[in-house]
Amino acid sequence: MTRVGPRVLAFAGWWVAVTLAVAWATGALAPLGIAGLPEPGPLTRVGLPVVQALRDLAALLTVGLLVVAATCLAPEAGSSERSVTGVRRRAVLLAQGSAAAWLSGNLLLVALVYSDASGSRLDAPGFWEQAAFFATGYELGQYLLWGAALAAAVALTCALATSAPALGLAALLSLVGLWPMALTGHAAGTLQHVDAVNLQMFHLVGLGVWGGGLLALVLLRPYLGTGAGPAIRRFSTLATWGLLIVTASGVLGAALRLPSPDAILSAYGVLLGLKLAAVVVLAALGHRQRHRLATEADLGGRTRFWRVLALEAVILAGAAGTGVALTRTAPPAPSGPPRPLTAAESMLGSSLPPPLDAGEWWSGWSIDSLFLPFGLAAAVWYVLAVRKLSARGVRWPWWRTALWLTGCALFLWATNGPPGTYGRVLFSMHMIQHMTIATAVPVFLVLGAPVTLALRTLRRRDDGSRGPREWLLQTVHSLPAQLLGHPIVASALFVVSMVAFYYSSLFELSLETHTGHVLMTLHFLLSGYLFAECLVGIDPGLRRPTYPIRTLLVMVTFGFHALFSVSLMASTRILAEEWYAALGRTWGDSLADDQYLGASLGWLLGEYPLAVIAVALLVSWVSADRRERRRFDRSEAREGDPQLQAYNAYLAGLSGRTAEPDAAAPPSGAHTREATEEAARP
Repeated sequence: MTRVGPRVLAFAGWWVAVTLAVAWATGALAPLGIAGLPEPGPLTRVGLPVVQALRDLAALLTVGLLVVAATCLAPEAGSSERSVTGVRRRAVLLAQGSAAAWLSGNLLLVALVYSDASGSRLDAPGFWEQAAFFATGYELGQYLLWGAALAAAVALTCALATSAPALGLAALLSLVGLWPMALTGHAAGTLQHVDAVNLQMFHLVGLGVWGGGLLALVLLRPYLGTGAGPAIRRFSTLATWGLLIVTASGVLGAALRLPSPDAILSAYGVLLGLKLAAVVVLAALGHRQRHRLATEADLGGRTRFWRVLALEAVILAGAAGTGVALTRTAPPAPSGPPRPLTAAESMLGSSLPPPLDAGEWWSGWSIDSLFLPFGLAAAVWYVLAVRKLSARGVRWPWWRTALWLTGCALFLWATNGPPGTYGRVLFSMHMIQHMTIATAVPVFLVLGAPVTLALRTLRRRDDGSRGPREWLLQTVHSLPAQLLGHPIVASALFVVSMVAFYYSSLFELSLETHTGHVLMTLHFLLSGYLFAECLVGIDPGLRRPTYPIRTLLVMVTFGFHALFSVSLMASTRILAEEWYAALGRTWGDSLADDQYLGASLGWLLGEYPLAVIAVALLVSWVSADRRERRRFDRSEAREGDPQLQAYNAYLAGLSGRTAEPDAAAPPSGAHTREATEEAARP
């Protein structure tokens, strides 16, 4: 690791230098100089951007190291593909150190952010007690603590990672750890708070995979040896997707924060322009790399290539430093006098939608910048995978494609259509959104058999490294998947979680916070998918019960679901009453009537997924019985019909005949189940 230390220090020094230079040029380091306002002091003014720059570098480097180790690096020669040895082990150790720096940076930022916001100096009496209260009592401090907790979890997982599954878990945790950074980023203070946070998250993920992976390869260069070529080829694909995500999220985020074209000439707009120019340069260099990768077989000794790679890393560090300086630069204000936000705007992050009438059921769409890309990507991937199978001459049932696309369309409608627009305003629309995501969407997605399709189309790796196919197999056969996908557990999770969600503070939390809403959506989608998979799925991985047990599970589960809806209809307690009352809605039904309507819709919307499951279960049951009958007939014909001959002998014994066992038997292979029934007749 001694050869890595100087490179890490060089990157960190350049990153901090760019951050300070840009912050100084924009005046972010100068005191406000406003009489009457407290001044936190130079230590906070300079220390805050420095610590944030180092924290961001540590976070992106952690993500890059773990993603590269999990997807691009092969195990040491002679080791199992599940082992974390050789260059994989070095990458994990580096990630453990950078995760520790990530943790320390978040904890330091708690004090510095509070000092900057309150104007208190770090050496002021009682400062640290006040900073501790800020960390636990205010959202901004809580986000930093959550970021520190996730970074600690990543560091601990890296310390215990001795197998590929643990390495994959560490990589996943590192990506999740970027979410608190998105919540506290420079995009989170606008009116379109939800869209800003979503775009910031995509931006950070793209930077982590692309930029962090680039830094990881430069740091791991001394240990790659002959494996450099394959590793860089695989990373090139990741870098391409990361570049696309960074570019798209950056352009959309800039459009969100610049109120007019004239704002491009502001200090904020100039910094965004510098970041965009850096991305264009990096894209050009990346294209050159891919061209060289296609023409050069041995990258281990190509010093010129590694110089280009190091140049990319330097430019990227400069662009990221500029991004840190953006957090210290106020975005341009819209023209005209400022307008105070209404209660609904401050709570929803957008204006209160108009009254829900027949026209709004068609036009009341609002783009969800988080779930819209996932829904579209799922539909496009499925169609391309089916076309890939078709090009090989393999048929894929058209009805499975139709069912998958139906599930994607319902998901997009529930998250971007009227249920998504009015879900935080009307309980009835929230119930439509919830029931669509939890019951209808999973059934159609499961009947599309996505895992089977993916395993037939994804490329298998034979060098010990793990690609999408290997990680998919690892996931579906993992212990958590087996446990959560157990029929009893999946059914209980489907029912109990719904009751616990609505009759606790979780429901109101999902309305008040963007994180709660995202977790609610993912939880109900996943729980519904596991429940449907253990009933009517065909994908590998889960152990499914017999068909009578499945039928019983359907009846019991949906019976409890109907009971929950009926109990909610009879309840006089208004769920999340304070939230709905504070919105100031002056149209539509009262809170009590709207809740009754929502409970009724929840009951009704559980019926058509039940019908789909019942039909799919019946068809699957009949098909399984036919397959079993054909298998039995083939086995009997292959082995000379031993069961039929034994049964004939039994009948002969009952009738008192002592004929030879084969005397009355037809030739081998000629018996069927119908012949058996004929022989049994008197």
